[in-house]
Amino acid sequence: MITRKVLPRRTFLKGMGTAIALPFLDAMTPALASSRIPRQAPVRMGFVYVPNGMDIRHWNLDYEGKLGKLSRIMQPLEAHKEDILVLGNLTHNNGRALLDGPGDHGRCCGSYLTGIQPRKSAVDIKVGISMDQIVANQIGHETRFPSLELGMEDARQAGDCDSGYSCAYTNNLAWRSETQPLPPVLDPRALFERLFGADAGLTPEARAQRNRFRRSILDFVTDDARKLQTNLGPTDKRKLEEYLSSIREIERQIERAEKDNAQIDPQMERPYGVPADFAEHFKLMTDMLTVALQADLSRVFTFLVTREGTSRPYREIGIPDGHHPLTHHRNDPALMEKVSQINTYHVKQFAAWLDRLKSIKEGDSTLLDNSMIVYGAGLADGNRHNHEDLPTLIAGRGGNLITLGRRIEYRKETPMSNLFLTMMDRMGVHVEHFGDSTGRVDGLNLT
Repeated sequence: MITRKVLPRRTFLKGMGTAIALPFLDAMTPALASSRIPRQAPVRMGFVYVPNGMDIRHWNLDYEGKLGKLSRIMQPLEAHKEDILVLGNLTHNNGRALLDGPGDHGRCCGSYLTGIQPRKSAVDIKVGISMDQIVANQIGHETRFPSLELGMEDARQAGDCDSGYSCAYTNNLAWRSETQPLPPVLDPRALFERLFGADAGLTPEARAQRNRFRRSILDFVTDDARKLQTNLGPTDKRKLEEYLSSIREIERQIERAEKDNAQIDPQMERPYGVPADFAEHFKLMTDMLTVALQADLSRVFTFLVTREGTSRPYREIGIPDGHHPLTHHRNDPALMEKVSQINTYHVKQFAAWLDRLKSIKEGDSTLLDNSMIVYGAGLADGNRHNHEDLPTLIAGRGGNLITLGRRIEYRKETPMSNLFLTMMDRMGVHVEHFGDSTGRVDGLNLT
């Protein structure tokens, strides 16, 4: 007779102001029922937004149906051809200059998840509630955080944001209301402490003083974890150990980044603990996001991979030029080549994250299987600033209900908002209309 005690899904390891949620464990399913009722992990929905459009020549595929040879920019996803769905001809009409607005970069980012044309006036910042927040408003009560907003750069810190209204749109994907954006967390330390600690509001000075005496957050919950492990089976013990190890490694990465920054220029004004290297910063943010999704801390997220209109250089791959100026290449082959390299570099980081998501088992599926993550941009060609046929793909099966490994080409000028309506359906949130939607998209095999 099986008599093991069922572990509540919302179990936390606790200690000294810290609460760490657990990943999806076998012990969270009733023993006798587990053989009769398939376990279902929650579905997660997210958006990874890259700035300044693409070198569309090396993004688009010239065929439909089963994925074969990938384009140059998508080559890093070769190992994930069965994990992605590439979509063509999705358009954001409200990203265009239909009205006087905050420029193409402000419009494309401000309208991306809202489907609404942003306004220009600095005293009248107004767009619309974003679709991620519509979902978060309905399902967010089931998790600690209704949604998570991540980013990697702020225009005001970069020094190339021309006005308040422009910054509001280029710096934010998520909008709680027509006038209230949800700024992304840029600093890995702040994100870590938001997820696992209660002191994210400390100033850098106060945090530095505390760090001289601090121990690892995991040290505070060691006793609780040790007691829990005595009641777990071998598979769950391994899962728990891997999960706690990943959190500790994130702590170590943050500490290393802080030390490196101090050695570069301790007087430099910059986000506390942000790695100088793009790939390291991306990995650190997605590592923490992975833990948050695995522990069901949130099921909705947005990730602004550097702000829209960024002029960030990429010296780590030999490109000292600013990204945004490069996209205005005027068909210069040398400049276009650098844009393609930056686009491919971004996809390479995304592909490495998918490796991690796919490695995490959740019952008979994986964390990637139980997610649907849109990767794309609010501009197509960064030189032309066009808003039709936006580069868009979905990674993950949305709970094993999306058929992947294909390219779908929709009718020209199909609103991106149609895709978002369909995704909201999958999250159990049903609305009749969103943004400039004209219906829902077909071909995703959502049931």
